[in-house]
Amino acid sequence: MHLEIVSPEATLYSGEATSVTVPGTDGAFQLLDNHAAIVSLLDEGVVKVKGAKLSDKSRKYFSAGKEADEITLAIKSGTVEMKDNKVIVLAD
Repeated sequence: MHLEIVSPEATLYSGEATSVTVPGTDGAFQLLDNHAAIVSLLDEGVVKVKGAKLSDKSRKYFSAGKEADEITLAIKSGTVEMKDNKVIVLAD
């Protein structure tokens, strides 16, 4: 699936990912290929992305996750939308 993570300052990531876990207002949830269309608010927490290929420009925003192919991004709040295998995370 295609993933875009955008902050007010910049596009932090734009590329492919195999899964995205976000901190929803009712708890964390995961988005995978062919997930149903969804729009949700996000709380403070960590966005976990698996299968991403970071560019040198994007690398400065992310930390390594617990697994070898996982990266993480701490957010204060935001919104996530998934439709047609495209995920957009608007993060603060």
